[in-house]
Amino acid sequence: MMNTDAACQALVDEFRSRPTLRAGSLITTVFGDSIAPRGGAVWLGSLIRAMAEFGISERLVRTSVFRLAKEGWLQSRQVGRRSFYSLTDDGRDKFRVATDRIYGEPVTGWDGKWCLLLLSNLDSRSKELVRRECAWLGFGALSANALAHPAPDFADIEIALQRLGVMEDIVVMSGCTVRSDYAMRKLARSAWNLDDIDARYQNFVMTFRPLIRALQKDCEVTPQTAFVARTLLIQEYRKVLLRDPQLPVELLPADWHGTPAYQLCRNLYRGLYAAADAYLSAAMETADGPLPPPTKLYLQRFGGLATESPIEQLSA
Repeated sequence: MMNTDAACQALVDEFRSRPTLRAGSLITTVFGDSIAPRGGAVWLGSLIRAMAEFGISERLVRTSVFRLAKEGWLQSRQVGRRSFYSLTDDGRDKFRVATDRIYGEPVTGWDGKWCLLLLSNLDSRSKELVRRECAWLGFGALSANALAHPAPDFADIEIALQRLGVMEDIVVMSGCTVRSDYAMRKLARSAWNLDDIDARYQNFVMTFRPLIRALQKDCEVTPQTAFVARTLLIQEYRKVLLRDPQLPVELLPADWHGTPAYQLCRNLYRGLYAAADAYLSAAMETADGPLPPPTKLYLQRFGGLATESPIEQLSA
């Protein structure tokens, strides 16, 4: 069995071997997982040092950060010769929605009701924007003019529709299934491509199982290794999770791999977060000095981070 450092290095090697190294995506993960809950701003130089842990060059970091700023995710502030980056208001809103989904607990219980969005009043360009934005919230397309979700966050829907300027043109309806649960499960499988999402969850579990086994055996982990492992964990989990509409269990296939994927991610995150935070405190700088402590909301991730010791968390 590999030790923790070797298991983490295997993950880094696999990440670096990919044909397309998506540095911007990994930087987005670092901002959402590590920077946003600790003040939301960071010196570019310390971000460059942190990304070097994954084999990403300074030039690629600078290019990726510039692109994220151009796309409206990040904004910069110059203090002397140093550049500091933080989330834009729009980026903060999107990160909040993503954070709620990534670190929240799975949906339990369902009253059988559906939320429907009818797009018939929109032109083709607006329809595409709404489909893309609402897919981020977990909505699936039942037809060209109808989106649906069984358990949405209505506050997030309102924010999204206001941002797109289509609040007055979309019909928002609520309804429930009268009969034929089998037909609804069949429709859900098609509308959200659940087979593909399930396979991605299964691959996630297989990828990170060696790391959690190593950490269970050797719970001593260096801050550097913990930061790298935690970042790659959330990077890979969010790539699947944000595709997942997080449907009620009544609509999911049997043996859904999303459940063990959540449990593995929760337990591994609980075992890594404290040491990773120690790395962030030592390595990341803001215009006012080190990163501030994490918010109380951060400690609520995955049902609570400080409720058990790391060993107990990994064994849960």
